[in-house]
Amino acid sequence: MSSVKIECVVNENCKIGESPVWEEKESSLIYVDISGKKICRWNSFTKQVQSVSVDAPVSSVALRKSGDYVVTLGTRFAAVKWKDQSVITIVHVDKDKPNNRFNDGKVDPAGRFFAGTMAEEIRPAVLERHQGALYTLFPDHSVVKHFDQVDISNGLDWSLDHKTFFYIDSLSYSVDAFDYDLQTGKISNRRSMYKLEKEESIPDGMCIDTEGKLWVACYDGGRVIRLDPETGKRIQTVKLPVDKTTSCCFGGKDYSEMYVTSACQGMDDESFSRQPQAGGIFKITGLGVKGVPPHSFAG
Repeated sequence: MSSVKIECVVNENCKIGESPVWEEKESSLIYVDISGKKICRWNSFTKQVQSVSVDAPVSSVALRKSGDYVVTLGTRFAAVKWKDQSVITIVHVDKDKPNNRFNDGKVDPAGRFFAGTMAEEIRPAVLERHQGALYTLFPDHSVVKHFDQVDISNGLDWSLDHKTFFYIDSLSYSVDAFDYDLQTGKISNRRSMYKLEKEESIPDGMCIDTEGKLWVACYDGGRVIRLDPETGKRIQTVKLPVDKTTSCCFGGKDYSEMYVTSACQGMDDESFSRQPQAGGIFKITGLGVKGVPPHSFAG
């Protein structure tokens, strides 16, 4: 094993940092601060962070083929124009649930944007249960609802052959797999691929590497774990200096760096004094594996 190195590259104390996405043409990391209501972009050369403030909790961001970004904002899919800092609603979901908001989202290999909802939290991971659903925004801006009764819709990604969709509903403490039809975007045959152990705590955001292994950020577990979907076994654990690790992605010029977002919401002064970098963005090098570049929304 090469030697793993962890560095805090953005020491900005996001309330709930989430949804890191590497943007190759800008050599930048895009991410959101959900309750801070900000979309952020960290430039890996200048080390500067720019941000766009929005009017609702913004929970995921994705690249768009035509340029700029799409986001999940409150219970809306929306388009963001970075230069003029404008946000245009594409479509609204969960209109009958005013207490809901989107959570994690990601674009599939065909350019569709998958994202799920949840009830607003009373405090971290405490909320009204079974209020969420999983949706897909198609490039023609139509929306399909896959299923409901979701607690906290979270990490998602696709196998390298695009035949399996991986998905996390956090309070199930499980990483699930579905059969995936790339032609239609349909999912079926749900099964549990990995159940988290007690010290791993709550499964949150997720990404895949070029060997087809999954990396899952463990909220309140202070770690990312590497899972083998073939065997359903954990094969590596990387511990971070903060407990509330929220999501992960690969980036850097050859996708050999891992970026991990974190949160500080709900922490008291004593916890903060022990973990002053809570809410920061971390870069992990020396993992010895590379990631898959993100897909862009085709609409």
